[in-house]
Amino acid sequence: MKRIIFLVVFVASISFGIAQTPTDYLPKKFHKERREALRKKMPQNSVAVVFANPIRNRANDVDYVFHQDPNFYYLTGFREPNAVLLLFSNDQTDENGTVYNEMIYVPKRDPKAEMWNGKRLGVAGVKRDLGFTKAATSEDFSNTPIDFTKFDQVFIEQFKDDYRNSERKKGEVYDLVKSFKEKSNYNTTNFLSTPKKRIYELITASPVENAANVAQVIGRAVTVYPSLKEDKIVQGYQNASNDKARKEFQEKASLELNSKSNINIEFLSANLAEMREVKTPEELKLLTKAIRISAVGQIEVMKAMKPHMSETEIQGIHEFVYKKYGAEYEGYPSIVGAGNNGCILHYIENNKTKVGHDLVLMDLGAEYRGYTADVTRTIPANGKFNPEQKAVYEVVLKAQNAGIDACKVGNAFWQPGQEAKRVINEGLVELGIIKNVNEQHSYFPHGTSHHIGLDVHDPGTYGAFKENMVITVEPGIYIPEGSPCDKKWWGIAVRIEDDILITNGAPKNLSEEAPRTVKAIEAMMAKKSVLDDFLLPNLDE
Repeated sequence: MKRIIFLVVFVASISFGIAQTPTDYLPKKFHKERREALRKKMPQNSVAVVFANPIRNRANDVDYVFHQDPNFYYLTGFREPNAVLLLFSNDQTDENGTVYNEMIYVPKRDPKAEMWNGKRLGVAGVKRDLGFTKAATSEDFSNTPIDFTKFDQVFIEQFKDDYRNSERKKGEVYDLVKSFKEKSNYNTTNFLSTPKKRIYELITASPVENAANVAQVIGRAVTVYPSLKEDKIVQGYQNASNDKARKEFQEKASLELNSKSNINIEFLSANLAEMREVKTPEELKLLTKAIRISAVGQIEVMKAMKPHMSETEIQGIHEFVYKKYGAEYEGYPSIVGAGNNGCILHYIENNKTKVGHDLVLMDLGAEYRGYTADVTRTIPANGKFNPEQKAVYEVVLKAQNAGIDACKVGNAFWQPGQEAKRVINEGLVELGIIKNVNEQHSYFPHGTSHHIGLDVHDPGTYGAFKENMVITVEPGIYIPEGSPCDKKWWGIAVRIEDDILITNGAPKNLSEEAPRTVKAIEAMMAKKSVLDDFLLPNLDE
């Protein structure tokens, strides 16, 4: 009897433990299908090499919270650092005769490290939970027998070199990239960035007697592209003391331009952008939840907003709602700008201590299971729009509606922006802020739309709209203090942003729960908030 009771308790404890962690991540089947879809795009005798994000340091011995590279997550589902995926167009055979077409290298299990930083999947875990049949530890990658030079093409994304060698352990991204470069005869000039390539071409094509003119061009280029300061050929030519030395660097530049490589840095970015711009049903489920969480955050802030609040406090309410729903992160740094601060498009200081009677522009988005919303509302801190605020707001709302109406399959990606710009210019003329619709101004300085998904600015081809794309429509008017118009408009900033699903019929506003009209916002702000009675002690007395 005791053994039966023990077994029941043991099984219950396991079930209870499992229930304490999220179970609604994308299934391993999704990631496998994405890998297969990418493989079908790969030419014969090619391999894709995709690296996980590294751990990045915040200060001293404190690191930033780890966030996976979206492309790596899209293809693997792996949420830990220091890993690399190999995806082969053709079947490979290892030394044991095992046939495989993909392989993942992940950090090995380390009980001592896990005591500090939490349990890791390890090789057995990625096979069990992520469906890989062939896996090894990250440390094994340096000894991999795979010869990258035998492939016709090796697909990678351009290295940013924004990781460091902590020297704490082997198998970090620093080591993985270093090993890959050694094994693949990696040479940056085989796929030069356009600025570097142009400078190399200029160096090789210009007679040495024109070196002074070339030096001037290089000097201007370096101010725009600082990475050229680190290039030995560019700097060697620039600093050469005589024509003989310059000719030597001309020859080096020529050799680099004409060298051949099987490494391709364009294929992965282009093809993954095309794949990611159209969402699958599994993705839409998670993305819609992230968007609805963000909309609820806007609603709760509308009810809780008071003139004595700070921008930081308002930000905190949004992010509390996100955490209440189990969102792991904010999709991007939260923007809460009151009054003139709203005119700063990516204002993230959020340090105004009292929002007073200003409009408060709130551009925030929850990230849920990797997918990021992007929702903006602009509301009056005291619950009522004054005449000037209302007039500007109504123009932006009309522009947004025109933009949303243009979100239809087959329409050009930029059409919503064109429609919104037309409406805003007409509205600014009616308000007397500009003189005619063709007047150049900076009151609406940005576009209206971008893809959202695993990134807040998700990659895409930016071609015609397709079914199951999800984009933003976010027109705005920003009138900073000192603008060339009547002072009554100064300090007014309005942006309204919603996340729109492209369908075969009418566009669907996934963030429509958050009120958009003046009447609906004021009605929501008049409601009681659950936070009205949430009072904390005064720490300054």
